[in-house]
Amino acid sequence: MRFDAITLKQMRALIAVSKAGSLTLAAEALHQTAPTIHSQIKNLEAAVGQPLLQRAADGGGFRPTLIGQELLAAAQRIEANLSHAERQVQALSAGLKGHVVLGTVSTAKYFVPRLVRMLQDRAPDIEIELRVANRTDAIAALDRGEYDLAIMGRPPRKLMRDAVPLGPHPHGIVLLPDHPLAQGDGYDPADLLSETFLSREEGSGTRLLMERFIDRLGEEREPPRVTMPSNETIKQAVLAGLGIAFLSLHTVHDELAAGRLALLRGPELPVMRHWYLIQNTQDAQATARAASEIAALAGAYLPKLNA
Repeated sequence: MRFDAITLKQMRALIAVSKAGSLTLAAEALHQTAPTIHSQIKNLEAAVGQPLLQRAADGGGFRPTLIGQELLAAAQRIEANLSHAERQVQALSAGLKGHVVLGTVSTAKYFVPRLVRMLQDRAPDIEIELRVANRTDAIAALDRGEYDLAIMGRPPRKLMRDAVPLGPHPHGIVLLPDHPLAQGDGYDPADLLSETFLSREEGSGTRLLMERFIDRLGEEREPPRVTMPSNETIKQAVLAGLGIAFLSLHTVHDELAAGRLALLRGPELPVMRHWYLIQNTQDAQATARAASEIAALAGAYLPKLNA
């Protein structure tokens, strides 16, 4: 192995081919030729002493080998670090004290813009960049070092120890106000599971929590489901009468307040969790300052729900 012979161009070629699955498409993305990309990959494999790419089983393109995946993860962290340094230099050159990337899960987008505004008022000398993704993608971005700070409802186990609780995060089942299940203060689990559940996609934290709630009902059967890609789509589907939904109540605050949607009442509801702040960059003064200001706000930006 000759890791000292590895170049940034080679690592970027690996990222491009892994993403595109093709030397030609990778060359287009990097504004180079396919033979140049091929040469960079071969030189990188020579430095590592192992194959880094292999043909997909269906012959549809290239994908990283196990060793290639390790080097790809390192390449992505290098790119994230370089991007972070570039943003910091630009911010400092503009007379600011730094640039902070705040990543959040998609459920948090209903209150995070308010948080960013409050943060700008408290720390106008720090530039805040907001990025939103589902839980799986947000965790992957954290691992790659793309976020300085992250807000999510259930941090990965390895980050939980250092996560700072920000405030309550209630979840519940929402339905139309004239739905039969909305009329009382309880529900029959069998009746509930006969309803169509409008569900978030795989990888969503809300979906994971919904599945745990259904398991706790103890009926040993699954309700009919329709999977939808966003909270907004699910809300509109509930309003259209397509089914009921298990959602973060912070995503339906306005609809509940206006009486357009109702909450299911009964045992185990609402399901209470917390929002957490994760500081992913420990050595940046601007990140530490932003984290401190967010904690000091004590959840003032969270929607207030009626009992």
